[in-house]
Order: sequence, then structure tokens, then C-alpha cells
Amino acid sequence: MSYQIHTEKGLVNRGNWRRMKDCMRRAQGGDRITIGFIGGSITQGAVAETHTTCYAYLVFDWWVKKFPKSAFTYVNAGIGGTTSQFGVSRVQSDLLYSRPDAVFVEFSVNDENTEFFKETYEGLVRTIYDAPLKPAVTLIHNIMYDHGKTAQEIHQAVGVHYNLPCVAMQPVIYAEVKAGRIPNREITPDDLHPNTAGHALVASVIIDYLEKVYAELSVEEPAPGSMPGPITANHYQNSVRLQNGNCDPLLEGWTVDHTPQRLVLEGFRNGWTSKTKGAKITFEAEGSEIAVQYRKTVHHPAPVASAVIDGDIRHAVTLDANFEEDWGDCLFMQNLIVHGENKKHTVEITLTETHEDDAAEFYLISLIVSHE
Repeated sequence: MSYQIHTEKGLVNRGNWRRMKDCMRRAQGGDRITIGFIGGSITQGAVAETHTTCYAYLVFDWWVKKFPKSAFTYVNAGIGGTTSQFGVSRVQSDLLYSRPDAVFVEFSVNDENTEFFKETYEGLVRTIYDAPLKPAVTLIHNIMYDHGKTAQEIHQAVGVHYNLPCVAMQPVIYAEVKAGRIPNREITPDDLHPNTAGHALVASVIIDYLEKVYAELSVEEPAPGSMPGPITANHYQNSVRLQNGNCDPLLEGWTVDHTPQRLVLEGFRNGWTSKTKGAKITFEAEGSEIAVQYRKTVHHPAPVASAVIDGDIRHAVTLDANFEEDWGDCLFMQNLIVHGENKKHTVEITLTETHEDDAAEFYLISLIVSHE
């Protein structure tokens, strides 16, 4: 089905095109080019009929067809139900390891429109922008198609500060839905995930921006200069994900999961499991921000745990593995310390509630630690 949309309205911040033009010129000359994507379920390709009909692959395919002399590599680091807080902790292992030449960042319907996620998003953008190969970075702002929820405001503020191209769906696709010219059920089953037709629309808005850059390849773009200082406290740029391969916590009643992780989407790997009430796992971690990542499961009942920082039992944090949504198990992140003291902390996680008929064990995926 064909829709009339004003794709040219999607470029809400032009930014500096120097890196993108350099990437396209290299592609014209036949260099090997890697195109990377990081984001949530939309980037992963949820609801699209096949992986080749999601917006990320359609954008990648534009590169392949536009520059036939070049050999391209596609890296999709989208994981459903995740935010930029998790993104910055995994961007090195899931995306930057591939040394991408261009990166598209999409978290605007997963992050909340808050100062906290402005800070985690900025940490992610700074990490990618400052990677050794200096990739061309483009920020993608998706939107909910029922009430218009998006973190575009805070994400675009980051893009403007770093002079990065920002491409938004709000003034293009959502505007048509809101006006009644595109029935939302024709492009999304749940007002969050685009279907195949919706992914094609999202891709067309991004491709319109890429075509604008391509049309100006002969125009010299000023050098972007050094990366400016942060606009937030920027405590999340230096994030470390602690799993069983890079840390050795004290285990009492927990089992190490050595199942190999073959794909980015195999998120429930490299952690620790237990079904035993009273089982305890103790970490020592240094930083000012600490979050625990565990599996919330749709299979009930499931165990409940408690996290205690530095022995402060009065402020214990409950970790309930029972997930009340119905779309599948979730890589859930729970903050334990936000803007705390930057020092070595002790984190004790204990199973406080189990059931004879537990349908799933408690899966502790990782401890994510950041510092100033």
C-alpha cells in the first residue's frame, strides 16, 4: 500500500554531514563499509514479516544499491524492551567491535522523556561518536502512534548539542496518523511496533535524509571539530557490564550459566541462576551508578529476590521475577544506585521468596556499573 507522506520533514536537525559524506565517498570508491544499528524492538525488526523488511535492513539495502562498487556489512544490535541505559553498557560488545563506519541510534520509544534517560542516552551517543573510527552518527526518533509518546525532546537536545543529524517520525508519519490520513492499524498492530508497511515508511524517512546527503557530496562540509563537553552529569558513558566471564562474585546457592551466547538477541546468557530460597550472590563493584539486570518472566510463579547495597537492609530493593506483561520475557533493569558515592560497593542479592511450583528459576543476567 502506498502512502503520501512528507519525508522531507523528518530531518528535524541537520547537524554536520562531514562524517556521513566521507563514508559515502569511501563507498563510492569501493571501500568495505559497515553499517550499524542499535536500539530496541523496532530496530530489532519486531512485527516486520522478515528481517529484510525491517527499517534497519531497508536502510542498509539503500547503501548496497546506491554504492554497487562497495562491499557492505550489516550489524543490527537492536534488542526489544531495552533502553539506552542498557545500550551504553553493551555498545562495545554488540556494535563497536565491528568497527562500523555509520551508526543509526534508535531508543526514543524505549527511553522515558526524563533527565535520567537524557544522561544515559548522552553517554551512549558520546561512546559511539568518540569510537576510534569516528563513525557517522545519525539519531532516529520513533514515536507511539496512539498518544504520541516519545523521548524525542531529550534525545534531539543531545543531537543538537553534538551537531548530529536527527530524523524524526513525529512530523512525518505520526502527523498523518493524527490527521486521519493514515489509519494507525494499517501500519502498526499495537501503536508501538511498525508492521512491514510501517517499517517501510520509517525507512523512507531515513532514506530521504541519506539522499539529501548524497545530493550534496560535492559540497565540502566543515570539519566537526572536537567533541564538546557533556550537557548532563554524564555518569553513564563509562559503563561496564559484569557477567560471569569478567567477574567472580561469591556464590551461595547460585549456579553459573555457561551456555554459549551466539547472537545479540540471546540475552539470557552469561549470568547466574537459582531457585533456592536464601541463596545469596555477593559482588564488589566500584562506581557511582549501579543497576542489576535480571529476567522478568511471563511464566508464573517465579522467585523474588532482594538487593542490598553496602549492608543497608533498610533500603533493600525488591527484584520480582514475575512479569505482568504478556509479550515475552524481559531483560529488566533495576537501578540500585543513581548518582551515589563513587567508591567500591558491596551488592548482595538474596532469594527471599520461592514457590514449590515455580515455573522458572531466577536468572540474574548482569550487574551494570558506571562511574563519573
